[in-house]
Amino acid sequence: MIVEMRIYHCAPTRLPALLDRFTSTTLGFFEKYGIEQIGFWTTLIGPSNHALTYMLKWKSLAEREQKWNAFQTDAEWIAKRSATEAEKPIVERVENHFLTPTAFSALR
Repeated sequence: MIVEMRIYHCAPTRLPALLDRFTSTTLGFFEKYGIEQIGFWTTLIGPSNHALTYMLKWKSLAEREQKWNAFQTDAEWIAKRSATEAEKPIVERVENHFLTPTAFSALR
């Protein structure tokens, strides 16, 4: 198992738009492509409260590449994402980490 941790750093005031996009659009595409989420978090205390952190679970990097690429190139997804940013951009920067569990991890 591989866990992908993604952190979306939003433009000021744009976190609600990102949360809405996940709720109304993105999660449906994740389901369509079999992308399994572990969870989503916003920052309660930290350097910035304009971020969304989430984790995805993959069997392998090959599975991730196949499913993520299919999702990212979906014409309907591209159109809907663009529509949510027609007024102004939502995400300024994305951090991406691929994690593997240790032998003593509760999640393996």
